[in-house]
Amino acid sequence: MALYNKLIFTGPVGAGKTTAIASLSDEPPVRTDALASDMTQNLKPATTVAMDYGVMTLEGGGKLHLYGTPGQERFNFMWEILSQGGIGVILLIDNNGNDPFHDLRFFLNRFRSFIDESGLAIGITRMDLKADPTLEAYHKEIDKLGFRAPILEVDARRRSDVSLLVQSLLFHLDPGLEVEEEDVRFAVS
Repeated sequence: MALYNKLIFTGPVGAGKTTAIASLSDEPPVRTDALASDMTQNLKPATTVAMDYGVMTLEGGGKLHLYGTPGQERFNFMWEILSQGGIGVILLIDNNGNDPFHDLRFFLNRFRSFIDESGLAIGITRMDLKADPTLEAYHKEIDKLGFRAPILEVDARRRSDVSLLVQSLLFHLDPGLEVEEEDVRFAVS
């Protein structure tokens, strides 16, 4: 019998959710982009308005379903809808953003009940453009908020980086998980 799992990618506009899903998906991802018509257009020409969706084939024939939420709060009704049935959250934070700690606190608070029932891993993007805050500072910040989670520097364009972030979440959920690193496939032991 095939194993089906659903991961939620969330975070602010421009943090790399769409790119991360595209880098992992074994099939062309589904995107619901529309032209940005508000301050988002200063960051990028198009933005996700409903969801991104990709699928990664697991060892043994199962699927890892990858759902990306819109980053804009005005589309927050999709956050709860997409989270239903999810096993965990991948939170991406743009370190080069105006206030990455504000973004971190905002998304952790908005997804708190889901995270409490599932799991969390945090990927910090664009650290190559801005090295501060550091990963250590992020750990201190989530400790203050009462969260425990792996936090990694991630380039959303690199499959290996995003795969490592997903693996960290899966290991956090189930420390007995086996991973085929060469294949970037997951199997439950």
